This record gives sequence, structure tokens and C-alpha cells, in this order.
Amino acid sequence: MANSAQARKRARQSVKHRAHNASLRTAFRSAVKKVLKAVAAGDKAAAEEVYRQSVKVIDRIADKGVFHKNKAARHKSRLAAKVKALA
Repeated sequence: MANSAQARKRARQSVKHRAHNASLRTAFRSAVKKVLKAVAAGDKAAAEEVYRQSVKVIDRIADKGVFHKNKAARHKSRLAAKVKALA
């Protein structure tokens, strides 16, 4: 248990930050799943559009430090390869 006023405040803040970061992680995963779902449907035009939207979300979340930038780049690269592989 936090004993000082500073420690109590940091404990309160960490609860808020954890909830916010959890929602950002969920948005990241949802963006990835949207692209995978579009690729599975087989429509290349729709998959490319969803991919463009998802890249914005992924980059924004990586900029906030929720995920490492290399992790975001890795996901974007793999998704791009799947979209490109559609014929």
C-alpha cells in the first residue's frame, strides 16, 4: 500500500494509464484483425483500403509508446505482404 501522498497519486495515475493503454492495445489488435478478415474475404480493393486505415491506427498507437515501433513495423509489413499476395 502506498504510504506517501506522492505514491498514492502515482497509484491512482497508474490505474488510469493502464486502462487507457489497454484500450489502445485492443484498438491495435482490432485493426490487425480487420485486415486479416478482409484478406480472408479475398477482395483486394477492400483489403487495401482497410490496410491503409489500419496503418494509421497502428502508427498512432506506436507513437504513444504502447508498442515498440519495431513491433508496429513488423505487423504492418506482414499485413502488407498478405494484402499484396491477393490476386
